[in-house]
Amino acid sequence: MRILAATRDGLHGFDERGNSGPVELTGRSVTAVMRDGPQLWALLDGAEVWHAPAAEWTVVTGMKDLECTCIAMTDAVLVGTTEARLFRLQGDRLEPVVAFDGAAGREEWYTPWGGPPATRSFTEWDDDVFVNVHVGGILHTADRGTTWNPTIDIDADVHQVAITEELILAACAGGLATSADRGSTWTMRSDGLDAPYSRAVAVCGDAVLVSASTGPRGGRAAVYRGGLGGGSFERCSDGLPAWFEDNIDTYCLDALNDGSFAAFGTGDGHLFGSADTGATWSELASGLPPIQHVLVAPD
Repeated sequence: MRILAATRDGLHGFDERGNSGPVELTGRSVTAVMRDGPQLWALLDGAEVWHAPAAEWTVVTGMKDLECTCIAMTDAVLVGTTEARLFRLQGDRLEPVVAFDGAAGREEWYTPWGGPPATRSFTEWDDDVFVNVHVGGILHTADRGTTWNPTIDIDADVHQVAITEELILAACAGGLATSADRGSTWTMRSDGLDAPYSRAVAVCGDAVLVSASTGPRGGRAAVYRGGLGGGSFERCSDGLPAWFEDNIDTYCLDALNDGSFAAFGTGDGHLFGSADTGATWSELASGLPPIQHVLVAPD
Protein backbone atom coordinates (compact mmCIF):
# COMPACT_ATOMS: atom_id res chain seq x y z
CA MET A 1 0.00 0.00 0.00
CA ARG A 2 0.94 3.67 -0.21
CA ILE A 3 0.31 6.29 2.41
CA LEU A 4 0.21 9.71 0.78
CA ALA A 5 0.65 12.86 2.84
CA ALA A 6 -0.40 16.00 0.99
CA THR A 7 1.56 18.88 2.46
CA ARG A 8 2.26 22.54 1.92
CA ASP A 9 5.39 21.46 0.06
CA GLY A 10 4.51 18.52 -2.16
CA LEU A 11 3.03 15.05 -1.97
CA HIS A 12 5.03 12.69 0.25
CA GLY A 13 4.63 8.91 -0.14
CA PHE A 14 5.42 6.15 2.34
CA ASP A 15 4.89 2.43 2.72
CA GLU A 16 3.36 0.87 5.83
CA ARG A 17 6.77 0.76 7.54
CA GLY A 18 7.48 4.43 6.94
CA ASN A 19 9.93 3.96 4.07
CA SER A 20 9.67 7.04 1.88
CA GLY A 21 9.57 7.41 -1.87
CA PRO A 22 10.27 10.42 -4.08
CA VAL A 23 8.38 13.59 -3.21
CA GLU A 24 5.95 14.51 -5.97
CA LEU A 25 4.71 17.99 -6.86
CA THR A 26 7.61 19.52 -4.94
CA GLY A 27 7.28 23.18 -4.16
CA ARG A 28 3.50 23.18 -4.47
CA SER A 29 0.90 23.19 -1.72
CA VAL A 30 -1.20 20.05 -2.22
CA THR A 31 -4.61 20.95 -0.82
CA ALA A 32 -6.22 17.54 -1.39
CA VAL A 33 -5.56 14.21 -3.10
CA MET A 34 -7.93 11.43 -4.14
CA ARG A 35 -7.71 8.04 -5.84
CA ASP A 36 -9.72 6.70 -8.78
CA GLY A 37 -8.50 3.12 -9.16
CA PRO A 38 -4.78 3.39 -10.05
CA GLN A 39 -5.16 7.07 -10.97
CA LEU A 40 -4.62 10.03 -8.67
CA TRP A 41 -6.15 13.50 -8.70
CA ALA A 42 -5.01 16.46 -6.63
CA LEU A 43 -5.79 20.09 -5.88
CA LEU A 44 -2.74 22.37 -5.89
CA ASP A 45 -2.52 25.72 -4.17
CA GLY A 46 -6.31 25.68 -3.83
CA ALA A 47 -6.49 26.74 -7.47
CA GLU A 48 -5.58 23.94 -9.91
CA VAL A 49 -6.75 20.39 -10.65
CA TRP A 50 -3.92 17.96 -11.47
CA HIS A 51 -4.14 14.36 -12.70
CA ALA A 52 -1.72 11.42 -12.62
CA PRO A 53 -3.13 8.58 -14.77
CA ALA A 54 0.22 6.81 -14.29
CA ALA A 55 3.48 8.18 -12.86
CA GLU A 56 3.46 11.67 -14.34
CA TRP A 57 1.36 14.57 -13.09
CA THR A 58 -0.22 17.07 -15.49
CA VAL A 59 -2.37 20.13 -14.88
CA VAL A 60 -5.97 19.73 -16.10
CA THR A 61 -7.59 23.06 -15.32
CA GLY A 62 -7.68 25.95 -12.89
CA MET A 63 -10.20 27.87 -10.83
CA LYS A 64 -10.48 31.65 -10.79
CA ASP A 65 -11.97 33.80 -8.01
CA LEU A 66 -12.79 30.83 -5.72
CA GLU A 67 -10.53 28.54 -3.66
CA CYS A 68 -10.76 24.78 -4.26
CA THR A 69 -11.24 22.94 -0.97
CA CYS A 70 -12.01 19.27 -1.74
CA ILE A 71 -12.16 16.80 -4.62
CA ALA A 72 -14.04 13.51 -5.12
CA MET A 73 -14.91 10.97 -7.78
CA THR A 74 -18.61 10.17 -8.15
CA ASP A 75 -20.08 9.81 -11.64
CA ALA A 76 -17.46 12.43 -12.52
CA VAL A 77 -14.74 14.42 -10.77
CA LEU A 78 -16.38 16.92 -8.39
CA VAL A 79 -14.58 19.88 -6.85
CA GLY A 80 -15.87 21.85 -3.88
CA THR A 81 -14.90 25.46 -3.28
CA THR A 82 -15.31 28.45 -1.06
CA GLU A 83 -18.67 30.23 -1.14
CA ALA A 84 -20.19 26.72 -0.85
CA ARG A 85 -19.98 26.02 -4.57
CA LEU A 86 -19.74 22.69 -6.37
CA PHE A 87 -18.19 22.09 -9.80
CA ARG A 88 -18.07 19.09 -12.15
CA LEU A 89 -15.03 18.48 -14.34
CA GLN A 90 -16.06 18.45 -18.00
CA GLY A 91 -13.00 17.83 -20.16
CA ASP A 92 -10.63 20.64 -19.22
CA ARG A 93 -13.30 22.87 -17.65
CA LEU A 94 -14.91 23.08 -14.24
CA GLU A 95 -18.63 23.60 -14.77
CA PRO A 96 -20.86 24.73 -11.87
CA VAL A 97 -23.44 22.26 -10.58
CA VAL A 98 -26.36 24.64 -10.98
CA ALA A 99 -28.82 22.65 -8.88
CA PHE A 100 -26.41 22.77 -5.93
CA ASP A 101 -26.32 26.56 -6.18
CA GLY A 102 -30.10 26.52 -5.69
CA ALA A 103 -30.21 23.89 -2.93
CA ALA A 104 -32.90 24.35 -0.31
CA GLY A 105 -31.68 26.12 2.83
CA ARG A 106 -28.67 27.79 1.20
CA GLU A 107 -29.71 31.18 2.52
CA GLU A 108 -29.29 29.82 6.07
CA TRP A 109 -25.70 28.61 5.62
CA TYR A 110 -23.10 30.55 7.60
CA THR A 111 -19.74 30.55 9.38
CA PRO A 112 -19.20 31.43 13.06
CA TRP A 113 -16.75 34.18 12.08
CA GLY A 114 -19.13 35.79 9.59
CA GLY A 115 -17.42 34.81 6.32
CA PRO A 116 -19.03 32.80 3.52
CA PRO A 117 -19.46 29.03 4.04
CA ALA A 118 -17.46 26.50 2.02
CA THR A 119 -17.96 23.04 0.57
CA ARG A 120 -15.81 20.97 2.92
CA SER A 121 -16.10 17.21 2.25
CA PHE A 122 -17.76 14.54 0.09
CA THR A 123 -18.69 10.90 0.32
CA GLU A 124 -20.53 8.52 -2.03
CA TRP A 125 -21.95 5.01 -2.32
CA ASP A 126 -23.42 3.93 -5.66
CA ASP A 127 -25.81 6.73 -6.70
CA ASP A 128 -25.92 8.35 -3.25
CA VAL A 129 -23.64 11.38 -2.93
CA PHE A 130 -23.41 13.43 0.26
CA VAL A 131 -21.77 16.86 0.31
CA ASN A 132 -20.84 18.60 3.55
CA VAL A 133 -21.01 22.38 3.71
CA HIS A 134 -19.38 24.25 6.58
CA VAL A 135 -21.58 25.49 8.09
CA GLY A 136 -24.56 24.20 6.14
CA GLY A 137 -25.10 20.58 7.09
CA ILE A 138 -25.01 17.74 4.55
CA LEU A 139 -26.72 17.77 1.15
CA HIS A 140 -27.76 14.51 -0.54
CA THR A 141 -28.38 13.63 -4.17
CA ALA A 142 -29.33 10.28 -5.69
CA ASP A 143 -29.78 11.52 -9.26
CA ARG A 144 -26.28 12.71 -10.22
CA GLY A 145 -26.80 16.19 -8.90
CA THR A 146 -30.11 17.02 -10.55
CA THR A 147 -31.74 17.56 -7.15
CA TRP A 148 -30.25 18.13 -3.68
CA ASN A 149 -31.92 17.53 -0.32
CA PRO A 150 -30.72 18.82 3.06
CA THR A 151 -30.29 16.14 5.74
CA ILE A 152 -28.70 16.88 9.13
CA ASP A 153 -29.46 20.05 11.08
CA ILE A 154 -27.26 22.91 9.89
CA ASP A 155 -26.17 23.75 13.44
CA ALA A 156 -24.66 20.28 13.90
CA ASP A 157 -21.56 22.02 12.44
CA VAL A 158 -20.30 19.12 10.31
CA HIS A 159 -16.58 18.95 9.45
CA GLN A 160 -16.39 15.68 7.48
CA VAL A 161 -18.84 13.11 6.14
CA ALA A 162 -18.13 9.42 5.40
CA ILE A 163 -20.22 6.43 4.33
CA THR A 164 -20.56 2.66 4.54
CA GLU A 165 -23.16 0.48 2.88
CA GLU A 166 -25.47 0.90 5.89
CA LEU A 167 -24.39 4.12 7.62
CA ILE A 168 -23.66 7.78 7.03
CA LEU A 169 -21.15 9.18 9.54
CA ALA A 170 -20.44 12.83 10.21
CA ALA A 171 -17.72 14.34 12.40
CA CYS A 172 -19.49 17.26 14.11
CA ALA A 173 -18.85 19.88 16.75
CA GLY A 174 -20.81 17.74 19.23
CA GLY A 175 -19.36 14.31 18.38
CA LEU A 176 -19.97 11.70 15.69
CA ALA A 177 -23.41 11.78 14.07
CA THR A 178 -24.66 8.58 12.42
CA SER A 179 -27.62 7.84 10.18
CA ALA A 180 -28.93 4.42 9.14
CA ASP A 181 -31.61 5.82 6.79
CA ARG A 182 -29.57 7.85 4.31
CA GLY A 183 -29.76 11.03 6.34
CA SER A 184 -33.43 11.15 7.30
CA THR A 185 -32.65 10.82 11.03
CA TRP A 186 -29.41 11.12 13.00
CA THR A 187 -27.99 9.94 16.31
CA MET A 188 -25.10 11.77 18.01
CA ARG A 189 -22.35 9.70 19.67
CA SER A 190 -19.91 11.22 22.14
CA ASP A 191 -19.53 8.66 24.96
CA GLY A 192 -15.84 8.12 25.70
CA LEU A 193 -14.67 11.31 23.99
CA ASP A 194 -12.72 13.48 26.42
CA ALA A 195 -13.99 16.44 24.41
CA PRO A 196 -16.61 16.17 21.65
CA TYR A 197 -15.42 18.61 18.96
CA SER A 198 -14.77 16.23 16.03
CA ARG A 199 -12.98 17.16 12.83
CA ALA A 200 -12.20 13.91 10.92
CA VAL A 201 -13.76 10.46 10.52
CA ALA A 202 -12.67 7.26 8.75
CA VAL A 203 -14.18 3.79 8.47
CA CYS A 204 -11.65 1.06 9.28
CA GLY A 205 -13.11 -2.44 9.01
CA ASP A 206 -15.70 -2.86 11.76
CA ALA A 207 -14.30 0.18 13.61
CA VAL A 208 -14.75 3.89 13.14
CA LEU A 209 -11.93 6.33 13.86
CA VAL A 210 -12.60 9.97 14.74
CA SER A 211 -10.45 12.90 15.78
CA ALA A 212 -11.73 15.14 18.54
CA SER A 213 -10.58 18.07 20.66
CA THR A 214 -11.92 20.83 22.88
CA GLY A 215 -12.71 23.21 20.02
CA PRO A 216 -11.80 24.94 16.75
CA ARG A 217 -8.32 25.89 17.99
CA GLY A 218 -7.52 22.40 19.21
CA GLY A 219 -6.54 21.46 22.73
CA ARG A 220 -6.47 17.90 24.09
CA ALA A 221 -6.79 16.64 20.54
CA ALA A 222 -6.66 12.89 19.95
CA VAL A 223 -7.83 10.05 17.72
CA TYR A 224 -10.55 7.78 19.10
CA ARG A 225 -11.70 4.30 18.12
CA GLY A 226 -15.19 2.86 18.40
CA GLY A 227 -17.45 0.21 16.94
CA LEU A 228 -19.29 1.05 13.75
CA GLY A 229 -22.52 -0.15 15.26
CA GLY A 230 -22.35 2.10 18.32
CA GLY A 231 -21.05 2.08 21.88
CA SER A 232 -18.43 4.14 23.65
CA PHE A 233 -15.23 5.48 22.09
CA GLU A 234 -11.76 4.74 23.42
CA ARG A 235 -8.86 7.14 23.01
CA CYS A 236 -6.03 5.71 20.90
CA SER A 237 -2.93 5.91 23.05
CA ASP A 238 -0.62 2.94 22.30
CA GLY A 239 2.26 4.41 20.28
CA LEU A 240 0.87 7.96 20.31
CA PRO A 241 1.44 11.10 22.40
CA ALA A 242 -1.10 11.56 25.17
CA TRP A 243 -2.51 14.62 23.37
CA PHE A 244 -1.96 16.71 20.27
CA GLU A 245 -1.99 20.47 20.52
CA ASP A 246 -3.78 21.15 17.24
CA ASN A 247 -6.79 19.48 15.65
CA ILE A 248 -6.26 16.44 13.46
CA ASP A 249 -8.17 18.03 10.67
CA THR A 250 -10.71 17.08 8.03
CA TYR A 251 -9.25 14.52 5.59
CA CYS A 252 -6.08 14.13 7.69
CA LEU A 253 -7.32 10.74 8.95
CA ASP A 254 -7.86 7.88 6.50
CA ALA A 255 -8.17 4.08 6.46
CA LEU A 256 -8.73 1.17 4.14
CA ASN A 257 -12.32 -0.06 4.34
CA ASP A 258 -11.18 -3.62 5.04
CA GLY A 259 -9.46 -2.42 8.22
CA SER A 260 -5.97 -3.48 7.19
CA PHE A 261 -4.39 -0.05 7.64
CA ALA A 262 -5.14 3.43 8.94
CA ALA A 263 -3.07 6.61 9.06
CA PHE A 264 -3.31 10.21 10.17
CA GLY A 265 -1.19 13.32 9.85
CA THR A 266 -0.75 16.44 11.93
CA GLY A 267 -0.25 20.12 11.31
CA ASP A 268 3.27 19.91 12.71
CA GLY A 269 4.37 17.28 10.20
CA HIS A 270 4.00 13.92 11.97
CA LEU A 271 2.49 10.88 10.23
CA PHE A 272 1.23 7.85 12.16
CA GLY A 273 0.00 4.44 10.98
CA SER A 274 -1.90 1.46 12.40
CA ALA A 275 -2.26 -2.09 11.08
CA ASP A 276 -4.82 -3.21 13.69
CA THR A 277 -7.79 -0.86 13.19
CA GLY A 278 -6.33 1.77 15.47
CA ALA A 279 -5.55 -0.36 18.53
CA THR A 280 -1.81 0.40 18.26
CA TRP A 281 0.09 3.01 16.27
CA SER A 282 3.62 3.78 15.12
CA GLU A 283 5.21 6.94 13.81
CA LEU A 284 5.85 6.65 10.08
CA ALA A 285 7.42 10.07 9.54
CA SER A 286 8.22 13.35 11.26
CA GLY A 287 9.60 16.70 10.20
CA LEU A 288 7.25 16.97 7.23
CA PRO A 289 5.67 20.26 6.18
CA PRO A 290 2.19 20.78 7.65
CA ILE A 291 0.00 17.88 6.48
CA GLN A 292 -3.25 18.90 4.79
CA HIS A 293 -4.65 15.55 3.59
CA VAL A 294 -3.84 11.87 4.13
CA LEU A 295 -4.75 9.12 1.67
CA VAL A 296 -4.23 5.40 2.29
CA ALA A 297 -4.24 3.63 -1.07
CA PRO A 298 -3.75 -0.07 -1.86
CA ASP A 299 -1.06 -0.77 -4.45
